[in-house]
Amino acid sequence: MTAATHSTLFPRVPDSADAVLEGLDPEQREVATALRGPVCVLAGAGTGKTRAITHRIAYGVRAGILQPSSVLAVTFTNRAAGEMRGRLRQLGAVGVQARTFHSAALRQLQYFWPKAVGGSMPRLVDRKIQLVADAAAACRIRLDRGELRDVTGEIEWSKVTQTVPADYAAAAAKAGRESPRDPAEIAQLYSVYEDLKRDRSVIDFEDVLLLTVAVLQDRHDIAEQVRAQYQHFVVDEYQDVSPLQQRLLELWLGERDDLCVVGDASQTIYSFTGATPDHLLDFRARHPGATVVKLVRDYRSTPQVVHLANGLLAQARGRAADHRLELVSQRAAGPEPRYTEYTDEPAEAEGAARRIRELIDAGTPASEIAILFRTNSQSETYEQALADAGVPYQLRGAERFFDRPEVRRAIVNLRGAARFGGNDSRLDDAVDLPSQVRAVLSGEGWSTEPPAGSGAVRERWESLAALVNLAHDFAAAQQGATLADLVAELDERANAQHAPTVQGVTLASLHSAKGLEWDVVFLVGVAEGMMPITYAKTDEQIEEERRLLYVGVTRARERLHVSWALSRSPGGRPNRRPSRFLDGLRPGSTGAAGRGATGGAGGVERGYTSRPESVAPRRTQRTPARCRVCGRTLTDAGEMKLMRCEDCPSDMDEGLYERLREWRAEQARRSGQPAFCVFTDKTLMAIAEAVPDDAHELARIPGVGQRKLNRYGADVLALCAGQDLAADGEKD
Repeated sequence: MTAATHSTLFPRVPDSADAVLEGLDPEQREVATALRGPVCVLAGAGTGKTRAITHRIAYGVRAGILQPSSVLAVTFTNRAAGEMRGRLRQLGAVGVQARTFHSAALRQLQYFWPKAVGGSMPRLVDRKIQLVADAAAACRIRLDRGELRDVTGEIEWSKVTQTVPADYAAAAAKAGRESPRDPAEIAQLYSVYEDLKRDRSVIDFEDVLLLTVAVLQDRHDIAEQVRAQYQHFVVDEYQDVSPLQQRLLELWLGERDDLCVVGDASQTIYSFTGATPDHLLDFRARHPGATVVKLVRDYRSTPQVVHLANGLLAQARGRAADHRLELVSQRAAGPEPRYTEYTDEPAEAEGAARRIRELIDAGTPASEIAILFRTNSQSETYEQALADAGVPYQLRGAERFFDRPEVRRAIVNLRGAARFGGNDSRLDDAVDLPSQVRAVLSGEGWSTEPPAGSGAVRERWESLAALVNLAHDFAAAQQGATLADLVAELDERANAQHAPTVQGVTLASLHSAKGLEWDVVFLVGVAEGMMPITYAKTDEQIEEERRLLYVGVTRARERLHVSWALSRSPGGRPNRRPSRFLDGLRPGSTGAAGRGATGGAGGVERGYTSRPESVAPRRTQRTPARCRVCGRTLTDAGEMKLMRCEDCPSDMDEGLYERLREWRAEQARRSGQPAFCVFTDKTLMAIAEAVPDDAHELARIPGVGQRKLNRYGADVLALCAGQDLAADGEKD
């Protein structure tokens, strides 16, 4: 399903740094050898971006330019991080950290919590939906299962965009979000949810990022310790970065610019989670000296599929469209995309299942076929149609492979057989690793021939068959590999959620299909009201729907089937029409001609060797911090915040300091964050000593910063001026 599984699973490790570069195209080689300064890789679908950045890291490590332990590669899913670690290991770059944002932040937070906060870190909750349900019960608000999921999504969006409960309604309106409930109700639920977390001493995944950001912002010494560890950063899928993740990345970087980002604005499909392509599109503005490399050679799809993908984007509008890449297929010609209109949705599902049955009978593996749809609710009709046609299938986004009971039992048995070795009677007649695995798994239900039908028995067999096939590939690549070696490989894959290929047609939503690919793709339900979805109203929402369809099209390597139904059910009114996105692209349709690609050509744009006068320097050299009492150079983070030595006399306004502490406690209560996330004690002391008169003076105090100035500046300045905030609030 991925590029990795479509090629040799276990290639040989290159014998030198130069050998790492072999097989890369000119643009990929530019990425691999641009090891200093900011680098932005604009990579179209199927252009080998993961190959380019893993070879970049491996080349730097193998050439002795990068220290493995100083590199942090960040991506968005455990599967992608696991795949990246596997590729780096195959390239001989052992010791490089490849993690998700959350995983990297959690590791740092766990390590520094005793030093930064003290005591034990709160427990991390895996799923917040039960807490949201408890918050709803406390508010006497009834939410069904769908509403619970939607409200949970709103809370997650609020946190990654750094929106507190009191600001939710205004922020949602500004972002054009269609709230699933009254915004005031969601704000109330969000506030109570945060109260419940604090009362139960738990944190959620968004808190991991928020707290890590707070620690790195307020503890200069800890930030410097992290920066001393990691000196080179690579960020994959950069178009999906949220404002909170971008802030964390900036804190990791500090004053440095050894950063390589990779992304494609045309694949931005997660804005509902807070993701924005602005960080990718503004990269050159933030880093004027950046090298920009464009990857447009598409190695995945045929020219016919690529032509449709380019045609979709040629009609797009908006900022992301202005930076789109025009792909150039590197594959031999294939069949034209096939467009089919059906009378109703059951007929559409039956037509897809019938065609899939024909493809499998003609030799196409079921695992190389996918049905992609806009919403998960469309899945059931296709599950039934495939079952009726005797076609095995798997649901993408359902129970994860290594969490399946039969897989867990199989690995336990393989581990036991590896431990007992020659004393295990099941292995008496096994002559090699594959036969050992077959012997062990035969007792779990595996057989040389699959069982009939497509129920639970068939699904268990498919899981075990995937392990058997993996053992064959592993043994072929690793001469002399033992059963213990295979178990270690399975443990590594389980940790990374890097599942082997299961022999079944994949059913997946377009969102969950991102990052995957198949030989044959059926895009179903491509009709107005579903693509774009009914609730997509604004121009920005419509364009994101177009990008979602683009992602679906570019999942296909060779064959693409696009279909729609005129009515929902048999006998219904045939009042549906094909998606507007297909106008001018499918045979017999008309539509506005697309614009020429403005930035489509591949290639390299070098950073400035000398900065133009019109571009201001991104950062200025820091001057040493000196004590405002005795003039000594300050090095301690706490002293730098106070702008004086710890033992120099203080002129702090004690009354103001206490009022600031009381105000901070109330702010922390409202936002559901620890008090130090608002301001640390040292920052409050510095404010009480300086007693700033205006925003300019307040901003100069270390620990304030622009974001906190915007959020808290008015209150702090009012307190410094002697105003009673509580009294003012009562007057209002």
